[in-house]
Amino acid sequence: MGVEKGTRDSDSEHEEDLDEEPGEVIESAPPLKVGEERELGNSGIRKKLLKRGLGWETPEFNDEVTVHYVGTLPDGTKFDSTRDRDSSVIMKLGQGEVVAGLDHGIITMKKGECALFTLPPELGLGVAGRDAVPTNSFVRYEVELVSWIKVVDVSKDGGIIKKIVENGEKHERPGDLDEVLVKYQVALADGTIVAKTLEEGIEFYVKDGHLCPALPKATMTMKRGEKVKLVVQPQYAFGQEGKDASDAICPVPPNSTLYIDLELTSFKPVIDVTGDAKVFKKILKEGEGSLVANEGATVTISYTARLEDGTVFERKGIDDRQPLQFITDEEQVIAGLDRAVATMKKGEHAILTVKPEYGFGNIETKRDLAIVPPSSSLVYEVEMLDFIKEKTPWEMNNQEKIKAAERKKEEGNLLFKSGKYLRAGKKYDKAASYVGEEEVFGDDEQKLVTAMRVTCWLNKAACSLKLNDFQGAIKLCSKVLDIEFYNIKALYRRAQALIQTTDLVSADMDIKKALEVDPQNREMKLIQKTLKQLQAESNKRDAKLYSNMFADMTRQTSAITKKLKVERADDDMKNGEAVAMEMEMENVADSSYPPDNGKAVDSCQHLC
Repeated sequence: MGVEKGTRDSDSEHEEDLDEEPGEVIESAPPLKVGEERELGNSGIRKKLLKRGLGWETPEFNDEVTVHYVGTLPDGTKFDSTRDRDSSVIMKLGQGEVVAGLDHGIITMKKGECALFTLPPELGLGVAGRDAVPTNSFVRYEVELVSWIKVVDVSKDGGIIKKIVENGEKHERPGDLDEVLVKYQVALADGTIVAKTLEEGIEFYVKDGHLCPALPKATMTMKRGEKVKLVVQPQYAFGQEGKDASDAICPVPPNSTLYIDLELTSFKPVIDVTGDAKVFKKILKEGEGSLVANEGATVTISYTARLEDGTVFERKGIDDRQPLQFITDEEQVIAGLDRAVATMKKGEHAILTVKPEYGFGNIETKRDLAIVPPSSSLVYEVEMLDFIKEKTPWEMNNQEKIKAAERKKEEGNLLFKSGKYLRAGKKYDKAASYVGEEEVFGDDEQKLVTAMRVTCWLNKAACSLKLNDFQGAIKLCSKVLDIEFYNIKALYRRAQALIQTTDLVSADMDIKKALEVDPQNREMKLIQKTLKQLQAESNKRDAKLYSNMFADMTRQTSAITKKLKVERADDDMKNGEAVAMEMEMENVADSSYPPDNGKAVDSCQHLC
């Protein structure tokens, strides 16, 4: 809801639409109207609104506020007034610089607001009173919030304190990868200026740092256009060593606190497109709206492509050259350009940095204007001129969805045959999405779309097997078997995946189920033979494992027996019962761990 700038009279017809006063505990309480009074929660402080403020923001504890106030007793006797002194005061909230209760009232105020606060003795001037204030007195403060400076503890330890002098634009803040343009002036406690940027400022990447550790840390908390004052303790400045003079800075003594005036002029977002720091996109100019090209879009771009040394090897859409048009995610251009363009908006202008893995690899490649050497990193300056996205299912009628699914499935089949299993899997996913279970089809279409869905899941399962994604294959085949309980392909492919995950029991169940339906199925017989070999090998390993385990246990028992013999040798000579005990121990050992290994193995096989 909009809030008019400027003050309002008590008879404003829109007062009931304004936001609730900050600091009130009862969420259902309506906002204060001019002239209305209410207690702030259960604090004992009462607030009466005299004039509305601007906007919706309110100060917080630790912020520096500029206020006018008049302090009076309940009978109107004045005991303190900044207006009489004709000078507002600056105070840090939370310190109780005037009285503690006043700070709690001011944090509910907006800029330009006037309010009357009634404070109980314990939050006012105390039970003892002060000067003209009698003991145990309630006091009133009429306050005008002129302005405030937001104070932020950037480092959370008091090492970097940021005072916001001028708010920035929007809500975006630079990230670790972004390139920022800043202006600053750095001074010591005595006012000596030790560093200052030129009028145009200086650019740097946040992750690379600049000047001192505090600068990039503070910059990441700022918005475009924001101006701040930093107080930087030595541990975030130049520490115990200080800083020698250089072209960029005058000498800084050891253990110096720095006072920095800083402005974030602008920043260029940098995005790790591939997530492995091998394709970066630095946005020079934001595009239109919120839609990006995405996969499968027909895009039209212009670009200049360079090597790292600046050699231009290709241009499109520049100097009377035709722009490039291609379909994303179809391997029509290098992978790095393909992936980055799919993230761009119409009108966006960006610089792409592409490592060889997403470029031309380790192969020498001849392009229009130059040869690209093997293992070259590439730089593209790209502008997205236009793109046309593929229709989404909700933009299609049922027949269009079925045709689109069939087309994507066939594209997937071609990719599968050429060994491009990852891309083929994406095509099958896309095809299945057109005839998804959430889509509504007529009775005459339902059989067809169910069959299409099953085919796509089976084909994607085949891709998953090729890519060693065995859990993915199991999941997809299980979806098919939920619909078609005895689907031979689903049972076969799930059995393959289960074998690879060493779930031989479940694989055996799938094979037997399939052979019930088709006893002569050649593939099933072959995989059953493989399974039996694996089961035999597994049984041998288990037998050896348990045999070794029992042998170890027998050796341990024998060692214990020998130890008992040594410890009790003297007693045995005196007492024949010790000998009997020893013999009993040996008999127990023999009966517990029989030397008949075959019987032990049979038992363990039964457990497996």
